[in-house]
Parts: sequence; C-alpha cells; structure tokens
Amino acid sequence: MTTNKLLFTPGPLTTSATVKSAMLRDAGSRDSDFLAVVRGIRERLLAIGGAVSGDYECVLMQGSGTFAIESVISSAIPREGRLLVLVNGAYGRRIAQMARIHGIETETLEAPENRKISPDAVAERLASGPPFTHVGVIHCETTTGIVNPIEEIGAVVAGAGAAYIVDAMSSFGAIPVDLQAAHADFLISSANKCIEGVPGFGFILARREALLAAKGRARTLSLDLYSQWAGLQTDGQFRFTPPTHALLAFYQALLELEAEGGVAGRAARYRRNHAVLAAGMAELGFEAYLAAEDQGYIITTYRYPTAGFDFQDFYTRLSEMGFIIYPGKLSQEPCFRIGTIGRLEANDIERLLAAIAAMQPALPAPHQN
Repeated sequence: MTTNKLLFTPGPLTTSATVKSAMLRDAGSRDSDFLAVVRGIRERLLAIGGAVSGDYECVLMQGSGTFAIESVISSAIPREGRLLVLVNGAYGRRIAQMARIHGIETETLEAPENRKISPDAVAERLASGPPFTHVGVIHCETTTGIVNPIEEIGAVVAGAGAAYIVDAMSSFGAIPVDLQAAHADFLISSANKCIEGVPGFGFILARREALLAAKGRARTLSLDLYSQWAGLQTDGQFRFTPPTHALLAFYQALLELEAEGGVAGRAARYRRNHAVLAAGMAELGFEAYLAAEDQGYIITTYRYPTAGFDFQDFYTRLSEMGFIIYPGKLSQEPCFRIGTIGRLEANDIERLLAAIAAMQPALPAPHQN
C-alpha cells in the first residue's frame, strides 16, 4: 500500500505533511521536552473548550475515542448511579451498551435517526420516574451527520440536577463548544478527528468538581479517569506508556488549528467543503438522508440511488482512483457516508465529485428541474 489516498471519512482523517513529519523523531516518555508537549496539549484543549478560572481539567487517555468514553462511563458514575442515554444513532447506542456491560443501571431516550434530540422530550423524561444521576448525549452523531443541540439539552440536564456527559468525538475543534454554556461535566473527543491529528489517544475535558467526585469509583485499572488525571497533575506523566508519536503529531496539529484561525477558521473550511459536496452530489442525482436544516458539515449520509446499487463496487472503484469514502451505519436504510473534514480543501471535494461523475451512467441520472 503505497498510494496516499484522500480520506473522506469521520476519522482517521487525511493529515497534513507537517503533522506526519512531527512523528519522525522519538521522544522519551519522561523527558522534560516531551512533558512540556503534554502540558501544552492539555492547556490548548481547555482553551478550545472555553474553560476559564480552573473550573475544568483536561485528561489524556490512551486508546481510541471509545476508550476515552468508556473511561468516563466506567469512572464517573457511582455504583448506585442511573444513566440516561439520548440516542438518535449508533454511537448513542454504543454508550448504553458499554454502561450496561459495567453493570450501570441504564435507560435510553430514543429519537428517529433523522431527528435531533428534543430538549423538551429530555425534560419530560427527567421529570418522570426515579431520578437519573447522569445523562449522556452525542454532539455530532456520525451515523447520519446530525448535530444535537447540546447547550439546550445541557440546560435541561443541569436543571434536573444530573451530571452531563457529551460525546463530542466528531465535533470538537470544528463546531464551537463552550463547556460552561453547555453545562458539560464531561466532554470527550479524540486526537484523530477535527483537530486533525493521528490515532492514539482521546481526551476528556472534565468539570473539576465532577472529576474529583470520580475518585474511587473506577471499575477498571487502565481506564481510571481520576487516577489518570492525578498522575498527570503530579508529575506530568502518564500512568502507562503514552503514544508519544501521536502526541507529538497532535501538538503540531493544534498549532496548525491556531494558524488556521482556531475553531472558527476550521469550521469555515469544513463548511465550504460540505457546500461543494452537497451541491455536487445533488447534481449527480444522490439524495441526502437528512433534511438540509438538520445536516451538519462534518459528514453527510446518502441513500443508495437504486435498489441494485452495489456499494462495494462503488467504494472499490473510488478507492482505486485515490478516494476513500465510508459505508453507512443506519439501522433501517441502506446508505453510505462522505466526510468533509480533515486536511481537505474544496478542490479535493471537486476531484471526488468528478470521479463519481466519471462512473455514469452506472449511477443515477441527475435530477431534472
């Protein structure tokens, strides 16, 4: 495998040459220069989340983003706790699954996969029956690309006296997030998403009070959120071997995010990418799964154009031309997904569209006005 293909996926993503180059040196996990990098990463992530006055702490956790989510679920919720998971896609269902594996009393509030979570429905559920100690939600549910209203939901959760867990895996760094405005107690994301680093670790931005309350609650050793934070606070080191090269790459990615104009600058580029994709795919006859007003600019889901559409052939042919897209994850309908994040520009989207157009007439004819 020698060709560097463009990734139109929700992560891992296409990364810049300079991010990749940052991994070309080795770093000692206890070396002072490396520890300075770790400290810089934690400080910058808090700034991106708008954290002020020491109200929040940043915890880095080895593994994929799912590891970081499980760290929160298995560490923050006490043995007698009750979790409500707000579900409108596969990743909400995954949180409920991991909570149940850990023996946590868990219920779900489900919405259709093409509808945002309703704050009113959340308020109604929280007001009925035994109280929940924690509520979890996905910010950008990449099953479809829909973006849930985390601030409005957070106000409802805070009003009910529950702790609020936000999976911002595919949104943090590209969709503005204010931790305090969202009433978020725990916000989780990953290195290989919108900040455009490489896989290797996730991170948690935790309200300090909620993090301190997690002491002694962990159900695992390696995913113990409080102990991970305590170790980083004590000497700046990870408890277990850190992904040194991924951290070096991520620090470079953070510098490039700042150079692009921060979250606002990155969001502008991703919006342009999505606008080009949406217009081009509509012209080619593909139907987006979500209504335009519900569609985010991170990833877009498209229905199969015909009953006989062969996605694997479609995928393989695009891959051979240097473009990697993503299969669907809807529970009820065949679809595929195209991401517009990562080190991609509008001209890269245009190249993808040209490759898809070159497959005609095997694909649907453009819509007729």
